[in-house]
Amino acid sequence: MALQLSLGQLPIITDDPVAVSSAAIDNGELTESFNRIWQKASVITDDIAVVESFSHMIAFRTGDGLVCFDASGTDSGPAVVDALRVWSGDPVRSLVFTHGHIDHVGGSGAVAADAEQRGHQPPDVVAHDAVRSRFERYQLTNDWNNHINARQFGGISKRSKMGIGFGADFLPSNAMWPTIEYSSTHTITAGDTDFQLFHDRGETDDHTWAWIPEHRAICAGDFVTWVFPNCGNPQKVQRYPAEWAAALRKMDALGAEYLFGAHGLPVHGADRVHLVLDSLASALESLVEQTLQMMNNGESLDSIIHAVSLPDDAIKPWMLPVYDEPEFIVRNLWRLYGGWWDQDPSNLKPAPRSAVATEVAAMAGGTSALVERALALISSDIKVACHLIEFAVLADPSSTAAHGARAEIYQQRRNGELSLMSKGIFAAAANESRAIVEDAPKSD
Repeated sequence: MALQLSLGQLPIITDDPVAVSSAAIDNGELTESFNRIWQKASVITDDIAVVESFSHMIAFRTGDGLVCFDASGTDSGPAVVDALRVWSGDPVRSLVFTHGHIDHVGGSGAVAADAEQRGHQPPDVVAHDAVRSRFERYQLTNDWNNHINARQFGGISKRSKMGIGFGADFLPSNAMWPTIEYSSTHTITAGDTDFQLFHDRGETDDHTWAWIPEHRAICAGDFVTWVFPNCGNPQKVQRYPAEWAAALRKMDALGAEYLFGAHGLPVHGADRVHLVLDSLASALESLVEQTLQMMNNGESLDSIIHAVSLPDDAIKPWMLPVYDEPEFIVRNLWRLYGGWWDQDPSNLKPAPRSAVATEVAAMAGGTSALVERALALISSDIKVACHLIEFAVLADPSSTAAHGARAEIYQQRRNGELSLMSKGIFAAAANESRAIVEDAPKSD
């Protein structure tokens, strides 16, 4: 299967998400969207519904109200609650945060507002005890997180209806905070249904996944998202690839019939669930093993990121690198096990990059020579072209010629990338230089 796919590029044809996932897993090919952000409640069984959004809400009907996993994002939350209410008017007894990312907790204010409007008691909000620390960190780094999300999602958020807001408050002021916190395991009993919660680190340090024996179902949160594991994100805090893989192995041992991720498609059938969990775990384990072996051999970060890879047949339709990508996970492993120094002595206590750029430009014969060479390399080695054009704009920040070339180079780089993270960063660089050129005084 060709990997020339990106979020939102495939159509939505079939209403039933399980039918779409089953066809993709059985045939090894995606012909429909796996990222159905349409705020509709898909009925899986009489007692289970998935409101497909960014992120999803997974809802279970019990003899004692609803137990829901995640509340979607800040902007999408109200529509998700409306969709839930098309399926069931029962009170939400418990709201479980699989982790504290904004696209999972930002819509919780809409859940609280719905309860108040209906005269229901507000739900218990259940989460790992590190979620509270995350919320406090979000308040401490509010503007920084807004900058990151604007760069990561700004180019696609409105078009794709992802519902990720960029308001003044990164953590919405009406977001619900946990009322029941646990550290290792916790069980919610609602009616005759037990929801067994487990903590493992993976995408985050505060992640919860759940096993619901009555339905033989797993709620995996962001451990399963129908993209390559978001375990290397270059703009976010530490991820934990080995522990992520270990959590997937624990899930796989349960023999589940249903697998619900917080993004992407639900999976039905024990063989399909096993295939998805095993393939994701195996890919992460391979990256960890290769990276640690090279680190133990004394290799540098530069050597490792250009050597560690996965075979093409390891990339399945439910793990396309259209959000995060393996190279970024290798960098995160280095950060986790090796610290921040990359083994280049000049980077231990470096000179300002602008000073280095000025010297490089002088040796090259001026900024214009760097610009000319960078443009000449677009077709043959665009990665090197990016390095050269950065030297050019650092050496002469006011050069509209350099910024014009930078905008062209990074736009082409962005167009050639698969992952949203790469696209977002390269597009931001192109837009930055394009704005400088447009704002420059025009000569008569």
